[in-house]
Amino acid sequence: MFSALKLPKSLPGRGLAIAAALLLSACEPTSTASNGPSIDAGAAVPVALLVPGGEGGDAVVSRSLENAARLAIADLQGVNIDLRVYPTGGSAGGASGAANQAAEDGAKILLGPLYSEAANAAGHAVASRGLNVLSFSNNASIAGGNVFVLGNTFDNTADRLVSYAASKGKGKIFVINAQSTAEEIGRDAIVRAISGSRASLAGNASFELSQQGIVSAIPTIAAQVQSTGAQSVFFTSDNAGAMPFLAQMLPENGVSPASNQFIGLARLDIPSEALSQPGLQGAWLALPDPALNNNFNSRYASAYGSSPHPLAGLAYDGIAAIGALVGKGKSDALTRAALTQGSGFVGVSGIFRLRPDGTNQRGLAVGQIQNNRVTVIDPAPKSFGGFGF
Repeated sequence: MFSALKLPKSLPGRGLAIAAALLLSACEPTSTASNGPSIDAGAAVPVALLVPGGEGGDAVVSRSLENAARLAIADLQGVNIDLRVYPTGGSAGGASGAANQAAEDGAKILLGPLYSEAANAAGHAVASRGLNVLSFSNNASIAGGNVFVLGNTFDNTADRLVSYAASKGKGKIFVINAQSTAEEIGRDAIVRAISGSRASLAGNASFELSQQGIVSAIPTIAAQVQSTGAQSVFFTSDNAGAMPFLAQMLPENGVSPASNQFIGLARLDIPSEALSQPGLQGAWLALPDPALNNNFNSRYASAYGSSPHPLAGLAYDGIAAIGALVGKGKSDALTRAALTQGSGFVGVSGIFRLRPDGTNQRGLAVGQIQNNRVTVIDPAPKSFGGFGF
Protein backbone atom coordinates (compact mmCIF):
# COMPACT_ATOMS: atom_id res chain seq x y z
CA MET A 1 0.00 0.00 0.00
CA PHE A 2 1.11 3.54 -0.65
CA SER A 3 0.55 4.45 2.98
CA ALA A 4 3.40 2.15 3.99
CA LEU A 5 5.91 4.53 2.50
CA LYS A 6 7.46 7.09 4.79
CA LEU A 7 8.37 10.29 2.98
CA PRO A 8 9.81 13.16 5.05
CA LYS A 9 7.40 16.10 5.01
CA SER A 10 10.17 18.44 3.95
CA LEU A 11 11.39 16.12 1.21
CA PRO A 12 15.04 17.09 1.75
CA GLY A 13 16.54 14.76 -0.84
CA ARG A 14 19.85 13.37 0.41
CA GLY A 15 21.69 12.93 -2.88
CA LEU A 16 20.43 16.08 -4.50
CA ALA A 17 20.47 17.94 -1.18
CA ILE A 18 24.27 17.96 -1.27
CA ALA A 19 24.16 19.07 -4.87
CA ALA A 20 21.60 21.75 -4.11
CA ALA A 21 23.77 23.14 -1.35
CA LEU A 22 26.48 23.64 -3.91
CA LEU A 23 24.19 24.73 -6.72
CA LEU A 24 21.99 27.39 -5.23
CA SER A 25 22.68 31.12 -5.14
CA ALA A 26 25.40 31.11 -7.75
CA CYS A 27 26.94 34.34 -8.94
CA GLU A 28 28.42 35.18 -12.30
CA PRO A 29 31.66 33.43 -13.31
CA THR A 30 34.90 35.16 -12.50
CA SER A 31 37.53 36.23 -14.97
CA THR A 32 41.27 36.27 -14.49
CA ALA A 33 43.89 38.67 -15.70
CA SER A 34 46.57 35.99 -15.79
CA ASN A 35 46.91 32.41 -16.94
CA GLY A 36 48.39 31.44 -13.59
CA PRO A 37 51.41 31.85 -11.32
CA SER A 38 55.02 30.92 -11.86
CA ILE A 39 56.33 28.37 -9.33
CA ASP A 40 59.59 26.83 -8.22
CA ALA A 41 58.77 23.17 -8.74
CA GLY A 42 61.91 22.14 -6.86
CA ALA A 43 60.77 23.80 -3.63
CA ALA A 44 57.72 23.30 -1.42
CA VAL A 45 54.70 24.63 -3.29
CA PRO A 46 52.26 26.56 -1.06
CA VAL A 47 48.70 25.31 -1.57
CA ALA A 48 45.76 26.89 0.27
CA LEU A 49 42.92 24.60 1.35
CA LEU A 50 39.73 26.59 1.94
CA VAL A 51 37.12 24.75 4.03
CA PRO A 52 33.93 25.90 5.78
CA GLY A 53 35.22 25.20 9.31
CA GLY A 54 32.75 26.00 12.07
CA GLU A 55 30.62 23.41 13.84
CA GLY A 56 28.25 20.58 13.05
CA GLY A 57 28.10 19.32 9.48
CA ASP A 58 30.51 21.95 8.19
CA ALA A 59 33.10 20.86 10.74
CA VAL A 60 32.70 17.22 9.73
CA VAL A 61 33.16 17.85 6.02
CA SER A 62 36.02 20.29 6.68
CA ARG A 63 37.93 17.73 8.71
CA SER A 64 37.33 15.05 6.09
CA LEU A 65 38.49 17.31 3.25
CA GLU A 66 41.69 18.18 5.10
CA ASN A 67 42.35 14.54 5.97
CA ALA A 68 41.90 13.49 2.35
CA ALA A 69 44.20 16.27 1.14
CA ARG A 70 46.93 15.19 3.55
CA LEU A 71 46.46 11.57 2.52
CA ALA A 72 47.01 12.63 -1.09
CA ILE A 73 50.13 14.62 -0.15
CA ALA A 74 51.56 11.54 1.57
CA ASP A 75 51.04 9.59 -1.66
CA LEU A 76 52.97 12.07 -3.82
CA GLN A 77 56.46 11.09 -4.88
CA GLY A 78 59.12 13.69 -5.52
CA VAL A 79 56.71 16.58 -4.91
CA ASN A 80 56.62 18.76 -1.80
CA ILE A 81 53.31 20.48 -1.01
CA ASP A 82 53.03 23.03 1.77
CA LEU A 83 49.33 22.77 2.66
CA ARG A 84 47.83 25.63 4.61
CA VAL A 85 44.22 25.48 5.80
CA TYR A 86 41.91 28.52 5.85
CA PRO A 87 38.34 28.41 7.26
CA THR A 88 35.77 30.44 5.35
CA GLY A 89 32.78 30.16 7.67
CA GLY A 90 30.88 28.85 4.66
CA SER A 91 30.14 32.39 3.48
CA ALA A 92 31.13 34.50 0.49
CA GLY A 93 32.63 37.18 2.71
CA GLY A 94 34.60 34.65 4.70
CA ALA A 95 35.85 33.00 1.53
CA SER A 96 36.96 36.31 0.06
CA GLY A 97 38.91 37.13 3.20
CA ALA A 98 40.44 33.66 3.40
CA ALA A 99 41.45 33.78 -0.27
CA ASN A 100 43.11 37.17 0.14
CA GLN A 101 44.97 35.96 3.22
CA ALA A 102 46.11 32.84 1.39
CA ALA A 103 47.42 34.96 -1.46
CA GLU A 104 49.26 37.23 0.99
CA ASP A 105 50.79 34.11 2.55
CA GLY A 106 52.18 33.08 -0.83
CA ALA A 107 49.71 30.43 -2.00
CA LYS A 108 50.18 29.42 -5.64
CA ILE A 109 46.75 27.82 -6.01
CA LEU A 110 43.55 27.56 -3.97
CA LEU A 111 41.84 24.21 -3.31
CA GLY A 112 38.22 24.79 -2.26
CA PRO A 113 35.97 26.37 -1.04
CA LEU A 114 32.92 24.12 -0.87
CA TYR A 115 29.83 26.25 -1.44
CA SER A 116 29.25 27.98 -4.76
CA GLU A 117 28.89 31.53 -3.45
CA ALA A 118 32.08 31.09 -1.43
CA ALA A 119 33.95 29.63 -4.40
CA ASN A 120 32.82 32.45 -6.65
CA ALA A 121 33.90 35.04 -4.08
CA ALA A 122 37.28 33.40 -3.61
CA GLY A 123 37.83 33.43 -7.36
CA HIS A 124 37.03 37.11 -7.59
CA ALA A 125 39.33 37.88 -4.67
CA VAL A 126 42.44 36.38 -6.25
CA ALA A 127 41.73 36.84 -9.98
CA SER A 128 43.92 39.92 -10.28
CA ARG A 129 46.75 38.05 -8.56
CA GLY A 130 46.74 35.37 -11.26
CA LEU A 131 45.77 32.51 -8.94
CA ASN A 132 43.52 29.66 -9.98
CA VAL A 133 40.83 28.14 -7.76
CA LEU A 134 39.93 24.43 -7.77
CA SER A 135 36.62 24.58 -5.91
CA PHE A 136 34.72 21.65 -4.45
CA SER A 137 31.47 22.95 -5.91
CA ASN A 138 29.54 21.12 -8.63
CA ASN A 139 27.91 24.34 -9.81
CA ALA A 140 28.84 24.81 -13.47
CA SER A 141 27.46 28.35 -13.47
CA ILE A 142 30.37 29.63 -11.36
CA ALA A 143 32.98 27.90 -13.52
CA GLY A 144 35.13 29.98 -15.81
CA GLY A 145 37.97 32.46 -15.64
CA ASN A 146 40.18 31.35 -12.76
CA VAL A 147 37.51 29.16 -11.12
CA PHE A 148 37.25 25.41 -11.78
CA VAL A 149 34.70 23.03 -10.23
CA LEU A 150 35.84 19.60 -9.08
CA GLY A 151 32.42 18.32 -8.01
CA ASN A 152 30.69 15.83 -10.26
CA THR A 153 28.14 17.81 -12.26
CA PHE A 154 24.62 16.87 -13.29
CA ASP A 155 25.75 17.27 -16.90
CA ASN A 156 28.52 14.74 -16.41
CA THR A 157 26.14 12.13 -14.99
CA ALA A 158 23.44 12.86 -17.53
CA ASP A 159 25.87 12.63 -20.47
CA ARG A 160 27.10 9.22 -19.33
CA LEU A 161 23.67 7.72 -18.78
CA VAL A 162 22.01 9.19 -21.85
CA SER A 163 24.86 8.00 -24.06
CA TYR A 164 24.63 4.52 -22.59
CA ALA A 165 20.85 4.40 -23.02
CA ALA A 166 21.18 5.37 -26.68
CA SER A 167 23.83 2.70 -27.24
CA LYS A 168 21.48 0.05 -25.83
CA GLY A 169 18.48 1.01 -27.96
CA LYS A 170 16.70 2.75 -25.09
CA GLY A 171 17.30 6.33 -26.17
CA LYS A 172 13.71 7.56 -26.38
CA ILE A 173 13.73 9.17 -22.94
CA PHE A 174 10.97 10.67 -20.79
CA VAL A 175 12.19 12.96 -17.98
CA ILE A 176 10.39 13.27 -14.62
CA ASN A 177 11.36 15.92 -12.07
CA ALA A 178 10.07 17.62 -8.95
CA GLN A 179 9.32 21.33 -9.08
CA SER A 180 12.42 22.40 -7.14
CA THR A 181 15.47 24.40 -8.17
CA ALA A 182 17.91 21.51 -7.82
CA GLU A 183 15.74 19.03 -9.72
CA GLU A 184 14.95 21.53 -12.46
CA ILE A 185 18.69 22.09 -12.93
CA GLY A 186 19.03 18.31 -13.11
CA ARG A 187 16.23 18.11 -15.67
CA ASP A 188 17.93 20.72 -17.82
CA ALA A 189 21.18 18.74 -17.69
CA ILE A 190 19.38 15.63 -18.93
CA VAL A 191 17.70 17.54 -21.74
CA ARG A 192 21.07 18.98 -22.81
CA ALA A 193 22.59 15.52 -22.78
CA ILE A 194 19.77 14.18 -24.95
CA SER A 195 20.08 17.02 -27.45
CA GLY A 196 23.79 16.36 -27.83
CA SER A 197 23.45 12.60 -28.36
CA ARG A 198 21.73 9.99 -30.50
CA ALA A 199 18.90 9.86 -27.96
CA SER A 200 15.60 11.74 -28.24
CA LEU A 201 13.35 13.46 -25.73
CA ALA A 202 10.02 11.64 -25.50
CA GLY A 203 8.61 14.17 -23.06
CA ASN A 204 8.91 15.77 -19.65
CA ALA A 205 6.59 15.97 -16.65
CA SER A 206 6.97 17.50 -13.22
CA PHE A 207 5.18 17.37 -9.90
CA GLU A 208 4.81 19.60 -6.86
CA LEU A 209 7.38 18.57 -4.26
CA SER A 210 4.97 17.42 -1.57
CA GLN A 211 3.30 14.14 -0.70
CA GLN A 212 -0.06 15.28 -2.06
CA GLY A 213 1.60 16.76 -5.13
CA ILE A 214 3.16 13.41 -6.00
CA VAL A 215 -0.01 11.43 -5.33
CA SER A 216 -2.05 13.75 -7.52
CA ALA A 217 0.41 13.86 -10.39
CA ILE A 218 1.38 10.19 -10.78
CA PRO A 219 -1.64 8.94 -12.79
CA THR A 220 -1.30 11.77 -15.31
CA ILE A 221 2.48 11.33 -15.56
CA ALA A 222 2.12 7.58 -16.09
CA ALA A 223 -0.41 8.18 -18.87
CA GLN A 224 1.97 10.66 -20.53
CA VAL A 225 4.87 8.20 -20.44
CA GLN A 226 2.73 5.47 -21.98
CA SER A 227 1.33 7.72 -24.70
CA THR A 228 4.80 8.79 -25.89
CA GLY A 229 6.14 5.28 -26.33
CA ALA A 230 9.16 6.18 -24.22
CA GLN A 231 11.76 3.46 -23.86
CA SER A 232 13.34 4.95 -20.73
CA VAL A 233 12.25 7.11 -17.82
CA PHE A 234 14.96 9.39 -16.38
CA PHE A 235 14.35 10.62 -12.81
CA THR A 236 15.96 13.57 -11.04
CA SER A 237 14.64 12.59 -7.58
CA ASP A 238 16.53 10.57 -4.99
CA ASN A 239 15.65 8.10 -2.26
CA ALA A 240 15.56 10.66 0.53
CA GLY A 241 13.02 12.64 -1.48
CA ALA A 242 10.36 11.54 -3.93
CA MET A 243 11.97 8.46 -5.47
CA PRO A 244 10.38 5.89 -3.11
CA PHE A 245 6.95 7.20 -4.10
CA LEU A 246 7.77 7.22 -7.79
CA ALA A 247 9.27 3.72 -7.66
CA GLN A 248 6.10 2.36 -6.07
CA MET A 249 3.30 4.36 -7.65
CA LEU A 250 4.45 4.43 -11.28
CA PRO A 251 4.41 0.59 -11.52
CA GLU A 252 0.97 0.63 -9.92
CA ASN A 253 -0.07 2.91 -12.79
CA GLY A 254 1.43 0.84 -15.59
CA VAL A 255 4.96 2.27 -15.87
CA SER A 256 7.47 -0.18 -14.42
CA PRO A 257 11.03 -1.41 -14.97
CA ALA A 258 9.46 -4.22 -16.99
CA SER A 259 7.99 -1.77 -19.50
CA ASN A 260 10.45 1.12 -19.32
CA GLN A 261 14.09 1.40 -18.38
CA PHE A 262 14.36 3.41 -15.15
CA ILE A 263 17.40 5.72 -14.92
CA GLY A 264 18.44 7.85 -11.96
CA LEU A 265 20.37 11.10 -12.02
CA ALA A 266 20.92 10.62 -8.27
CA ARG A 267 22.59 7.62 -6.62
CA LEU A 268 19.58 5.34 -6.35
CA ASP A 269 21.67 2.89 -4.29
CA ILE A 270 21.89 5.39 -1.40
CA PRO A 271 20.93 4.60 1.31
CA SER A 272 21.61 0.86 1.04
CA GLU A 273 18.08 0.02 2.22
CA ALA A 274 16.78 1.48 -1.06
CA LEU A 275 18.27 -1.45 -2.96
CA SER A 276 15.39 -3.67 -1.83
CA GLN A 277 12.69 -1.50 -3.41
CA PRO A 278 10.90 -3.64 -6.05
CA GLY A 279 10.37 -0.60 -8.29
CA LEU A 280 14.12 0.04 -8.50
CA GLN A 281 15.14 -3.45 -9.59
CA GLY A 282 16.76 -3.07 -12.99
CA ALA A 283 17.30 0.69 -12.64
CA TRP A 284 20.50 2.28 -13.97
CA LEU A 285 22.69 4.80 -12.21
CA ALA A 286 26.14 6.32 -12.71
CA LEU A 287 28.82 5.80 -10.10
CA PRO A 288 32.56 6.32 -9.61
CA ASP A 289 35.00 3.56 -10.47
CA PRO A 290 34.09 1.10 -7.65
CA ALA A 291 37.56 -0.42 -7.26
CA LEU A 292 39.33 2.94 -6.92
CA ASN A 293 36.60 4.40 -4.72
CA ASN A 294 36.58 1.40 -2.38
CA ASN A 295 40.37 1.53 -2.15
CA PHE A 296 40.26 5.19 -1.11
CA ASN A 297 37.55 4.56 1.49
CA SER A 298 39.57 1.70 2.95
CA ARG A 299 42.81 3.65 3.07
CA TYR A 300 41.11 6.68 4.59
CA ALA A 301 39.47 4.54 7.30
CA SER A 302 42.79 2.88 8.05
CA ALA A 303 44.54 6.25 8.38
CA TYR A 304 41.88 8.14 10.33
CA GLY A 305 39.70 5.51 11.99
CA SER A 306 36.45 6.55 10.31
CA SER A 307 34.81 6.65 6.90
CA PRO A 308 35.41 9.71 4.70
CA HIS A 309 32.68 12.23 3.99
CA PRO A 310 31.20 11.62 0.50
CA LEU A 311 32.91 14.82 -0.72
CA ALA A 312 36.34 14.06 0.76
CA GLY A 313 37.62 12.51 -2.45
CA LEU A 314 37.44 15.90 -4.15
CA ALA A 315 40.24 17.19 -1.93
CA TYR A 316 42.33 14.13 -2.74
CA ASP A 317 41.69 14.65 -6.46
CA GLY A 318 42.70 18.30 -6.25
CA ILE A 319 46.01 17.48 -4.59
CA ALA A 320 46.59 14.59 -7.00
CA ALA A 321 46.16 16.93 -9.97
CA ILE A 322 48.40 19.61 -8.45
CA GLY A 323 51.03 17.04 -7.56
CA ALA A 324 51.01 15.47 -11.02
CA LEU A 325 51.54 18.87 -12.64
CA VAL A 326 54.19 20.11 -10.20
CA GLY A 327 56.00 16.79 -10.61
CA LYS A 328 56.77 17.68 -14.22
CA GLY A 329 59.17 20.29 -12.86
CA LYS A 330 57.90 23.22 -14.91
CA SER A 331 57.42 26.75 -13.65
CA ASP A 332 54.06 27.01 -15.44
CA ALA A 333 52.68 23.86 -13.78
CA LEU A 334 49.68 25.64 -12.23
CA THR A 335 48.59 27.79 -15.14
CA ARG A 336 45.24 27.42 -16.85
CA ALA A 337 46.85 25.68 -19.84
CA ALA A 338 48.50 23.10 -17.58
CA LEU A 339 45.39 22.49 -15.47
CA THR A 340 43.31 21.80 -18.57
CA GLN A 341 45.64 19.25 -20.16
CA GLY A 342 43.58 16.89 -22.30
CA SER A 343 44.90 13.66 -20.80
CA GLY A 344 43.50 14.57 -17.40
CA PHE A 345 44.30 12.95 -14.08
CA VAL A 346 43.50 9.86 -12.03
CA GLY A 347 41.71 10.45 -8.75
CA VAL A 348 40.03 8.38 -6.08
CA SER A 349 36.92 7.91 -8.20
CA GLY A 350 38.58 7.37 -11.57
CA ILE A 351 39.80 9.59 -14.37
CA PHE A 352 38.87 13.25 -14.55
CA ARG A 353 39.95 16.36 -16.39
CA LEU A 354 39.34 20.08 -16.14
CA ARG A 355 37.87 21.81 -19.15
CA PRO A 356 38.80 25.27 -20.43
CA ASP A 357 35.34 26.52 -19.42
CA GLY A 358 36.07 25.63 -15.79
CA THR A 359 33.82 22.55 -15.64
CA ASN A 360 35.09 18.99 -15.39
CA GLN A 361 34.62 15.66 -17.06
CA ARG A 362 34.72 12.46 -15.03
CA GLY A 363 34.86 8.87 -16.14
CA LEU A 364 31.89 7.10 -14.55
CA ALA A 365 30.70 3.52 -14.52
CA VAL A 366 27.11 2.52 -15.20
CA GLY A 367 25.56 0.32 -12.55
CA GLN A 368 22.28 -1.57 -12.42
CA ILE A 369 20.32 -2.53 -9.33
CA GLN A 370 19.84 -6.29 -9.54
CA ASN A 371 18.72 -8.63 -6.78
CA ASN A 372 19.02 -5.89 -4.16
CA ARG A 373 22.60 -4.97 -5.05
CA VAL A 374 24.43 -2.84 -7.62
CA THR A 375 26.17 -4.58 -10.49
CA VAL A 376 28.46 -2.68 -12.85
CA ILE A 377 27.15 -3.24 -16.36
CA ASP A 378 29.50 -0.81 -18.13
CA PRO A 379 32.88 -0.11 -16.49
CA ALA A 380 34.30 3.36 -16.00
CA PRO A 381 36.70 4.31 -18.83
CA LYS A 382 40.40 4.24 -18.02
CA SER A 383 41.37 7.08 -20.34
CA PHE A 384 39.77 9.94 -22.25
CA GLY A 385 40.27 8.27 -25.59
CA GLY A 386 37.71 5.54 -25.04
CA PHE A 387 33.95 5.15 -25.45
CA GLY A 388 31.97 8.21 -24.52
CA PHE A 389 34.89 10.58 -24.92
